[in-house]
Amino acid sequence: MKEWRGIPREEIPWFPTMDEEKCTGCRACVEFCPNEVLEFHEAAGKARVKNPYNCVVECKACAKLCPVDAISFPDEEEFSAFIKKKLSGVEKK
Repeated sequence: MKEWRGIPREEIPWFPTMDEEKCTGCRACVEFCPNEVLEFHEAAGKARVKNPYNCVVECKACAKLCPVDAISFPDEEEFSAFIKKKLSGVEKK
């Protein structure tokens, strides 16, 4: 995905953040995500973010699958305000 609603994907801060201390290495998130956002780091025995901008904007499925809540996403209110501001700039172009 190169753009989302006219905004270049690299300008949208929507992707998972992993809490490595919580991650148990179950791989549920890695196996679920079809966009290769996450990978399993063998040496650490944990999942990590590999391709953050491959994440589908507003998708949180991997976080919902995580049995130990090791995955988080940006605050929804802050993200919504950010997108509204960005969209107002896109529309003016």
